[in-house]
Parts: sequence; structure tokens; C-alpha cells
Amino acid sequence: MKAKTLMNKIIIVGGLSACLLLGGCGAGQAADATSAESTFAAQESTVTPTESTETAETVSTETAQDKAQLPDGVYTAEFSTDSSMFHVSEACDGKGTLTVKDGVMTIHISLGSKKILNLYPGLAEDAAKDGAVLLEPTTDTVTYSDGMTEEVYGFDVPVPVIGEEFDLALIGTKGKWYDHKVKVSDPVEEGTADTFDLSTVEDGTYTIELTMEGGSGRASIQSPAQITVIDGAATATLEWSSPNYDYMLVNGEKYLPVNTEGNSVFEVPVEALDAPLTMIGDTVAMSTPHEVEYTVTFHSETLESAESGK
Repeated sequence: MKAKTLMNKIIIVGGLSACLLLGGCGAGQAADATSAESTFAAQESTVTPTESTETAETVSTETAQDKAQLPDGVYTAEFSTDSSMFHVSEACDGKGTLTVKDGVMTIHISLGSKKILNLYPGLAEDAAKDGAVLLEPTTDTVTYSDGMTEEVYGFDVPVPVIGEEFDLALIGTKGKWYDHKVKVSDPVEEGTADTFDLSTVEDGTYTIELTMEGGSGRASIQSPAQITVIDGAATATLEWSSPNYDYMLVNGEKYLPVNTEGNSVFEVPVEALDAPLTMIGDTVAMSTPHEVEYTVTFHSETLESAESGK
């Protein structure tokens, strides 16, 4: 009898122990589940700002790209840098030629010398790595306001955005890469710069001042010059400081002198005022005839009637 009672006690104690053990596992699993839920919630709260940040960055990037988009075409644009040692040639008035093709923007800049050997669209540390694709220079000829010319290095620089700074590294003759920030801004499509509307000018004969660039600086065109307007079409009478020009090319058309004695005089069409007109003059002053390119600008604010003497 005692043995049976003892056996029952053992069974009861074992059952209670089993229940306690089962209760312990269940409590542990519940705690683990609660802990897991807390961890998951914490992870979610951690992930959410990251996703928001990524979204913000994406929107910001898309906005920047939208601002950078221009219709395909050729523009004149400002090119500024963070260093006085790195800039476009003074002859270029701080500007470069921005070309947009299939939405891709590239600006050609002519620098102030041949001391910068390569550029890299990015950081200096990446430019120095093996396999980095560097921007190679072109040899450009720039013309200063006094007519002097100089050969400098030029570069075609990819433009990721208009009006905002981007990284552009350079390496000079000392063989060291330097980081710089540059910005392309104020693009003006070629042919859309502010010009004077000749259709508003009454028929008649006028005088107008002009400026000329190009050549060696020895030759010049008399200013003011005479300009005749008929039905909105203007013809300028240009007198050179030399008798040695035998023809001029304007917009692909050849024009011969209108005089046989004295300095060479030509009558050429003028399509617009306040806009550069490219002309080529052929001079026989050298041992052989030589074509020289010039740029002439007629300034509308100086236009005066020659007939009334105003």
C-alpha cells in the first residue's frame, strides 16, 4: 500500500514538473515572439526613414535632371569655377559652347593656356585610378579683342546639370590631380541672342559704329561705316585700312571691291545689328593670297541718319 502511494506521488510530481517545463517553454516562446515583434517593429522604424531618404534623394535627383534638360541644339553658356587658376580664356568672356544632343549636354571650353593636360568628370582620387577615362585636350586658337591670337587647350566637358556645381578634376604639368567645382549656367541658344530688328528702320542711309575681331590686328575697318536700308534689308559699305583685299566672303557669297583705287571697299549684306557677323577677307599683302576670318558687330545704339545729319 505504501509502495502504491509512493508511486502515485512520483507520478503526480512528474506530471507537475512536466507542466512546469511546458509552461516554461511556452513563456519563453511568448517572450521570444514578443521580442521578435519588438525587433521587427524597430527594424521597420529604422527602414522607413531610409526609404524616405532614398525617395527624397530620387526626387531631388529627378528635379535636378529636369532642371538640366534643354532642347537639342547649340548654346552659349557661362562656365565658372572655384579657382582663379582654372578658367576659360579671357578671349571667351567666361563662356563656352554648350551642345545638347539626344538630351546629353556637353560644353566645349577653351582654357587660358596649355598648362592643364587632362580633365576628369569626378573626383581627383578616382581620376588617379587605373582605367579612369580622362578628357583629352584639343588645340584651340582664340582671338583677343586687340586681334592677337593664341593657341590654348580646349576640352569637351560632360554637363550633368545646369545652374548647379559639379566635380571636375584636373591635372597639370606637375603631374598632380586637383579637385575643383565648376558650374554651367545661363545657356542662350545660338541665333536667339537679343538683336535689333531692322524691319523697324525706315528706308534710308545711315551711319553706324562697328567693332571687329580677328586677324593679326594690323588691318581694320573704318568706323563708323555707312549702312543703307531698303525694305528692311541692310547693306553696309565697309572700307578697309588696306588696299590689299581682293574679295570678301559673307554667308558663303563672294563680294568684290566696289572701287579700283585707294583702300579696299566692299558692300556686304547685314542681316542683324548687335549680332556678330563672320566674314572672310582675302588679302594679297603677303607673298600669296591669304584668307583671314574676322567677326564684325554693328551696334544699333549708334545708328544715325546720314541724310538728316542727326
